[in-house]
Amino acid sequence: MPSAHILHADLDSFYASVEQRDDPALRGRPVIVGGGVVLAASYEAKAYGVRTAMGGHQARRLCPHAIVVPPRMSAYSQASRVVFDVFHDTTPLVEPLSVDEAFLDVSGLARVSGTPVQIGAALREHVRDRAGLPITVGIARTKFLAKVASQQAKPDGLLLVPPDRELAFLHPLPVRSLWGVGAKTAEKLHAHGIRTVADVAELSESSLGAMVGGAMGHQLFCLSRNIDRRRVVTGVRRRSVGAQRALGRAGNTMSDKEIDVVVVNLVDRITRRMRASGRTGRTVVLRLRFDDFGRATRSHTLARATASTEAVLAAARELMAGAAPIIGERGLTLVGFAVSNIDRDGATQLELPFGGAADPVAIDTAVDRVRQRFGNAMLTRGVLLGRDQGLEMPMLPD
Repeated sequence: MPSAHILHADLDSFYASVEQRDDPALRGRPVIVGGGVVLAASYEAKAYGVRTAMGGHQARRLCPHAIVVPPRMSAYSQASRVVFDVFHDTTPLVEPLSVDEAFLDVSGLARVSGTPVQIGAALREHVRDRAGLPITVGIARTKFLAKVASQQAKPDGLLLVPPDRELAFLHPLPVRSLWGVGAKTAEKLHAHGIRTVADVAELSESSLGAMVGGAMGHQLFCLSRNIDRRRVVTGVRRRSVGAQRALGRAGNTMSDKEIDVVVVNLVDRITRRMRASGRTGRTVVLRLRFDDFGRATRSHTLARATASTEAVLAAARELMAGAAPIIGERGLTLVGFAVSNIDRDGATQLELPFGGAADPVAIDTAVDRVRQRFGNAMLTRGVLLGRDQGLEMPMLPD
């Protein structure tokens, strides 16, 4: 049987930990990052039930003595770069999942770096020394189980799941421990008396499919038996550039103007990253998640590939307008955008300058240069002034 050689490294309450690191007065106290929506909460705040993506009013009701601080995206980006430098110093096989977590494959490093547990312990020490942040590491034979192990070891822990103890570790856990099982799926399983992973493992794939659908049934059948053949993948060729923001229940009380601020912020981030990497794209994709945990996707293909903020924003607003009826009916808890049909060479169709209008991409590029030199906060859109810049997350598959 293969050894437990996959590490899942996950920073603890990342944004809040950075704030506590940089301000000693916040250490040991409940900290909430973000006002309108909770972007991150320290473990002291989580003890009162505060969670990421929760509305700010609800969070303050649960923990009235919490200290609320505005997000500092530049500080989080810098901390993330330092941590990923540690990851890459540990092994060349690093698969980023987001700004604060990654899978690492440490197979073949025994003679150089020691056992996976020794490697995980050294990684945690190096992150603490170089970034000043706590990080939890789960170690297992599969990616799925390594991630479960890190969740069980939080905060600031390390946990190995030996290959001969995998099911003994996994089966007593609640069904929410299985990847993809959210509140709605858990509710369906609970209705059939299924509460633990062991309960899931006793069922056939067809029985699970009848309860939660074919695709999810297959996934639960495999994961409940720790069947996960995915490898740690590096250098993945991106087919799209995207970002999303969780709104939580606060999304239901947000005005159209407030939602538009979120749209502007996401599109601004996406197109800035496209220009930085020399990419253009033609298709703008909108992804929504609703109160009932359902999802919807809409897309619009532009006449030509672009990295212009204005062009992508116009398409994004058109998609949001088209989705307004379903948002009104079902409530909105997450909004995300991506630009696909990517041209990695940044090719665009040239146009004659009829009318003497300014080139929008040239304007965007000038804005990018100002931000690179003086910081992202130095120049921003007026609609974003004084507002949470939001939690940027990788786009999730439907």
